[in-house]
Amino acid sequence: MIISVIGSGGREHAICKKISESPQASKIYCIPGNAGTSETAENIEIDINNFDKIKNFLIKSKTDLVVVGPEKPLVNGIVNLLEKEKIKVFGPKKISSQLEGSKIFTKKICKKYNIPTANFGIFKNIEDAIKFLKSSNFPIVVKADGLASGKGVYICENAYDANEAVKEIFGGKFGETKNVLIEDFLKGDEMSFFVICDGKNFKKFQTAQDHKRVFEGDKGKNTGGMGAYSPSGLINFNLEKKIVDKIIRPTLKAIKDLGENYKGFLYAGLMIKNNEPYLIEYNVRMGDPECQTILPLLKTDFLKIINSCCDGKLDNLIIEWKDQKSLCVVVCSKGYPEKFQNNLKIDNLKKLNLDKNDYVFHAGTKKNNGDIFSNGGRVLNFVTISSSYKKSREKVLKLINNLNWSNSFFRKDIGFKVIDK
Repeated sequence: MIISVIGSGGREHAICKKISESPQASKIYCIPGNAGTSETAENIEIDINNFDKIKNFLIKSKTDLVVVGPEKPLVNGIVNLLEKEKIKVFGPKKISSQLEGSKIFTKKICKKYNIPTANFGIFKNIEDAIKFLKSSNFPIVVKADGLASGKGVYICENAYDANEAVKEIFGGKFGETKNVLIEDFLKGDEMSFFVICDGKNFKKFQTAQDHKRVFEGDKGKNTGGMGAYSPSGLINFNLEKKIVDKIIRPTLKAIKDLGENYKGFLYAGLMIKNNEPYLIEYNVRMGDPECQTILPLLKTDFLKIINSCCDGKLDNLIIEWKDQKSLCVVVCSKGYPEKFQNNLKIDNLKKLNLDKNDYVFHAGTKKNNGDIFSNGGRVLNFVTISSSYKKSREKVLKLINNLNWSNSFFRKDIGFKVIDK
């Protein structure tokens, strides 16, 4: 099969690598890809927002299957466009993708279908939002309604911080925003719960825990993700049943009631309190860096799973996992998530001593005359799987120290809640 993967991050590098392990894969393209994806795929320099150019390339290259990595093309309807052209594509359609494209869309579904979530208010202007905040209890959560690359969420400890968050969101920090969502702060432990759907059936696709905050101890600003580990230390049989019955099934029913069947990954960001799940938000694709953390644990042929989803035959498939612990640490450019320099050379990558349980997935990288340079805030993802989170973290940190890239920083405490408690 000829497969085209859309995206350029660590998630897409992990997807390309996993697909390349399948005997069914004869050729992989990555649009536009990065320095890492070029190891297993041919990078094609096309803007992922230019659907016409993508469509024309897919037809010309005789692509058999398209895998859409990031959220923006999904929210903007690339699946609808490609399906009209009879191109086989893995990912949800435009209406389904509003689960991530609009937090308010998701909150309204929660209310209608009794899905447990934080109490919330929707505000169309700065004045109404600030007036509401005057009588609010803190901490409180302020969210931009649309896509914000994981950064449009503010956890505010006081009225001043909340007012500033509202002003930034309406001021266009995350693009044009017509609404702000303000919701109660839920206390508990966060967890990421993934399912994979074929339009009729779904299966669990592992759990993970992500570290969003930029500094150790989960302090500082939200980022796209500083690291993750899988499986989650919180998951148990009773909790999984509650997540499926109270959150996943009602959501898929809501999408069906809107006239669409959900196909692709569905990623529930949850808060767990006293073994009870509450929905924080949905993503309509694999998380990043959760994807890089989860895929190395997968035993079943990944391409076979994706094809089963596209063909509506997921129910016939058993998904098997390695009984190991996976941990990922993200190496970032100094200054991220604020201002940072690009185009900085990364030496020593080829000198790293990786064994079969070690992975380096590229995110913000590019190649120039055989050398690798930084090309983003989150640059590299170091992943190790082993018998324990502690061993995995020790190995990852050793590899990063051996990289010795002076223009970077990373969190040394990823997994601290399960390792250091």
